[in-house]
Amino acid sequence: MRIPYFPGCTLYAKAKNFDQSARIAAAALDIQMDEMKDWQCCGALHSQVTDNLMGLVAPTRILSDARQESDKLVTLCSFCYNTLKRVNRVIQNDGEKRVKLNTFLEQEYDGRLKVVHLLEVLRDDLGFDQLARRVKKPLTGLRVAPYYGCLLLRPAKEIRLDDPEEPTILEGLLTSLGADVVDFPQKTECCGSYLIVSNPDLAEQASSAVLRGATRRGADVLVTTCPLCQYNLDQREAALEAGNGSYGAVPILYFTQLLGLALGIEPARLGLDMHAVDPFPLLERAFPPVGVRG
Repeated sequence: MRIPYFPGCTLYAKAKNFDQSARIAAAALDIQMDEMKDWQCCGALHSQVTDNLMGLVAPTRILSDARQESDKLVTLCSFCYNTLKRVNRVIQNDGEKRVKLNTFLEQEYDGRLKVVHLLEVLRDDLGFDQLARRVKKPLTGLRVAPYYGCLLLRPAKEIRLDDPEEPTILEGLLTSLGADVVDFPQKTECCGSYLIVSNPDLAEQASSAVLRGATRRGADVLVTTCPLCQYNLDQREAALEAGNGSYGAVPILYFTQLLGLALGIEPARLGLDMHAVDPFPLLERAFPPVGVRG
């Protein structure tokens, strides 16, 4: 399977290990993610200003360029996924805005592109049953809490990836990898998002609630699909630990890193050394006698 891939800005900076682990794991499953040529930032957030189309220009150009390569575009970052999918829906359903954007960009794009998350490719194209048969090192005994955050699922009528309150796509993935899934009430709540810049105290409160909810249920590790969620939970965990009690230094990993481990990929190739909370002590216990620092 070959599919155009939009990495987005953060996966070329703070979340390089998300990009790296995804490409390697996908290749191991015979899924070739072909990075788009000359891509640009999607804008990170879907514009909420209905009478100003400038916020839709960049994502529309991305969608149009991707359509010239294929009828499907895959991405990883929850912000990119949310933005591109929602703008594509605007192009499909609002003829006036479609004409204005196409006129400004001097192109003809009609919305006939399917924006998908890598999780959808694994669930709908490969299939979790088939994935389970490809696992070489099951994550047996590893208690993993799936954390969705906000933008991967909402607004539900536009995203349509999963149930916004009771999602199962990450649970299905983790089960296929052999992990023990830890359900917890805060799995779809906000981590604080960009408040980490303007109001870090409030962001810490939100992140603390997520971490507390997962660890109280006995999670060994949290997995996410969002670089900002990963940053807030991972980078701020030391401060949360000092101010609010013990979280047991729970690693915050990308789902692609656990996918790579289960597929037998060497841990050194998955960017596991880029986290604030060191995952190696946990993984060395979970995968003896392999020296996962490799």
